[in-house]
Amino acid sequence: MKNEYVTFTKTIIGGIIMNMVDLIIKKRQGKHLSKQEIEYFVKGYTKGDIPDYQVSALLMAIYFRGLDQEETANLTIAMVESGHRMNLDMIPGVKVDKHSTGGVGDTTTLILAPLVASCGVPIMKMSGRGLGFTGGTVDKLQSIPGFNPFLSINKAVENVQKMGLALIGQTENMVPADKKLYALRDVTGTVEQLSLIASSIMSKKIAAGAEGIVLDVKVGSGAFMETTDKAIQLAKEMVNIGNRVGRKTVALVTDMNEPLGMAIGNALEVEEAIQVLCGKVEGPIKEVSLVLGSYMLYVGGYVNNIEEGKAQLAQNISNRKGLQKLAELIYAQGGNDKVVEDLSLLPQAKDVIPVFAKDTGYIQSMKAQEIGRSSMLLGAGRRTMKSEVDPAVGIVMKKRVGDYVMAGELIAEFHVNKKDQLKEALFIFDEAICIGSGKPSQKSYIYDVITE
Repeated sequence: MKNEYVTFTKTIIGGIIMNMVDLIIKKRQGKHLSKQEIEYFVKGYTKGDIPDYQVSALLMAIYFRGLDQEETANLTIAMVESGHRMNLDMIPGVKVDKHSTGGVGDTTTLILAPLVASCGVPIMKMSGRGLGFTGGTVDKLQSIPGFNPFLSINKAVENVQKMGLALIGQTENMVPADKKLYALRDVTGTVEQLSLIASSIMSKKIAAGAEGIVLDVKVGSGAFMETTDKAIQLAKEMVNIGNRVGRKTVALVTDMNEPLGMAIGNALEVEEAIQVLCGKVEGPIKEVSLVLGSYMLYVGGYVNNIEEGKAQLAQNISNRKGLQKLAELIYAQGGNDKVVEDLSLLPQAKDVIPVFAKDTGYIQSMKAQEIGRSSMLLGAGRRTMKSEVDPAVGIVMKKRVGDYVMAGELIAEFHVNKKDQLKEALFIFDEAICIGSGKPSQKSYIYDVITE
């Protein structure tokens, strides 16, 4: 039995004996893991040669001792190499990708992808489904009648070559190491370790083949990172990884202490994205989208500075080129492109229930995550991966933080199909809105920009 155990846990790579126990002890002592050692454990675990309990021990050692910048970059590349890697060389131009760490009412991808593509930047973006209080980009896209986000890679590349844009779901064989490691982190209490978060996100972006990457790191009550310091740390980790492996990378740290847009729910968010591209919606969702899009243009070398990028994007909202590109995307992926002119073609909820302010005063704050939970109870998000999302339901906010409201004034509308959890959703929403006498100070929605 002892000899079988030794054979199972030891491997010789380049003349060096690799042993998981040695790696665990080494990291537990705070020592640096070599590139070969990281590759050994990632490959071995992905193939099933190294058991969960040993990788769990290593993850816990990493959680307490951390990884340095070189280790984090090596871990990221090892995960990239664990599966299929996209080659976008056949698409002309500098390919730029954008990633958000997620939030409530964050519809920026649906705005940015067509808008930036309308400026001549090839966009080949992979996105996932949502788990938790919001639907993911794929869920939002599928609320458009007929839209198919599951194109083959060849078809997606063909679409980018023809019209400059494709939005598709993540492939199963891309970064399998991350899928296994994330599942293990989830059950071992090691999800929050910054280097592990950074390598998980960046491995998928690098494997997707983009040459430039713009990251939107959310911070606040509706974000994974609740403090600005932590969000900046994560942003720096990811920017360092990207630049180390030859991807020009920029990260913006943005506010998520209230929903970014006024719509929370899949078809509702599609509708808001269309209205932004029509020039009918102002506010934080447009402001943040324009800044993110400007950095996408800048990182790709399509403009000389951010102000030039903003001006170009604003122009393509005014002349409706961004909206036209969205219609082209929808048509190319099997959807009904007439939705950009007729929003009633999107799924509609049976009932729209008004929600009124309980007090008079200024809205002091909103607990964005609780508002997201409220929309999930209506059916806009998932409790588990097997949960079905109702594309029509959700919440449309009528007020923002800093607005003055009278008791009994409309502050939101609930779009509802099933009412079995409506009472709980209304209670959670009510508790998430804080109204007081003093007007809160005006805030910026963009806290920092990390380039190095």
